[in-house]
Amino acid sequence: MLRETLATRYVTPLREGGSLPGIVEADDLGTYVMKFTGAGQGRKALVAEVICGGLARRLGLRVPELVLMTLDPVLGPSEPDEDVQDLLKASGGLNLGMDFLPGSLGFDPLSYEVDPAEAARVVWFDALVNNVDRSWRNPNLLVWHGDLWLIDHGAALIWHHNWPTAAASAARGYDASDHALARYAPDVAAAAAELAPRVEPGLLAEVLAEVPDAWLEGEPGFAGAEEIRAAYVRTLAARARDIHERVTLGPPTTSRPRHRPGWLAARRPHPGEAVR
Repeated sequence: MLRETLATRYVTPLREGGSLPGIVEADDLGTYVMKFTGAGQGRKALVAEVICGGLARRLGLRVPELVLMTLDPVLGPSEPDEDVQDLLKASGGLNLGMDFLPGSLGFDPLSYEVDPAEAARVVWFDALVNNVDRSWRNPNLLVWHGDLWLIDHGAALIWHHNWPTAAASAARGYDASDHALARYAPDVAAAAAELAPRVEPGLLAEVLAEVPDAWLEGEPGFAGAEEIRAAYVRTLAARARDIHERVTLGPPTTSRPRHRPGWLAARRPHPGEAVR
């Protein structure tokens, strides 16, 4: 289960995201990127974060630790920005925190080389969860201590926004032509052979158990949280079996970032990484 913490200080908003996440401090003395139930995307964005983060972690991909964070709306009035005040007031109770990685850098293909096998695992994972938000325009990848970290999965699992059409939606393919890691020639079939057998109902049920009941209840057409957890398990287990056969890796829709010059062919070390 996810650890629970209490937000003690709102530090600053992160305006890069449409949901206006913010950096907060918590009672465990940690610093987190907090995502709010009162944001425009609603609680389903947080559900997607928990499911995708938990599944990625169990498949050996790097994701910052996620925690459940209780927010007291009393933190709101002290903020000068009215949008932030409104967001904090609307998000009292349980929210989501993502461990803040100090000194991390946004992924730049011109200065960081990705192993094709790792690229394949990430592309396959994004195909599995139908992550539409990891393009070269907006990679949602960080480099920390020389390693690649996956962040921001709130836009994934798009079928859970309309459960009556979920089965048909989840059966569709995944266009990875614009994926941030498509340039590294990922062998998606090889990644599927490694990872797909691990995405079985028991593991998925373990992941879904980390989603709070309060974020699942009240969904039309479902009797309660356990029933909707079972729907997520069925949908993801079915998609894992053959999604690699429906991944498209074609030319990008517009020009991708330029290839690195030859003198940058060797990856440069990152802050905190030993020079070999």
